[in-house]
Amino acid sequence: MAARIVLGWREWVALPGLGVAALRAKIDSGARSSSLHVDAQWQFSDAGTPWVGFRFSPGAVGAGTVECQAPIHDIRDVTDSGGHRTQRLFVRTGLRLAGVEREIEINLTDRRGMRFPMLLGRTAMARVFTVDPARSFLHGKAAPIPDTPSP
Repeated sequence: MAARIVLGWREWVALPGLGVAALRAKIDSGARSSSLHVDAQWQFSDAGTPWVGFRFSPGAVGAGTVECQAPIHDIRDVTDSGGHRTQRLFVRTGLRLAGVEREIEINLTDRRGMRFPMLLGRTAMARVFTVDPARSFLHGKAAPIPDTPSP
């Protein structure tokens, strides 16, 4: 069994598939799924496939917004830490953290009242990461996302 990478209770993550080079995330082994704060979301269909468009602010207040779209991976009920159950849309995207890139599921929700725009749950950490709750920001900000060459 390979050694697992130790994360602090909060880390900088990148979501390259969404064009986000640095996003503060709370690392939460008590949460099953990962969540991303979205300011707005809308559903549409492309060639019969259900998609979601969404807008969020990855950085500090006034740092701008990112607008994305992705195929809907799943729709399922999620119970938050207060015991409230809501139905959420899930998308799949790449995660870059501590030099590791992997595909994860993220549900889209309103985390406006939370300190971190993203919560990284245990399914995204499985078999690769472990958490030291006494430490934070062990891996610095992720490397910049390279520009995609124009056709």
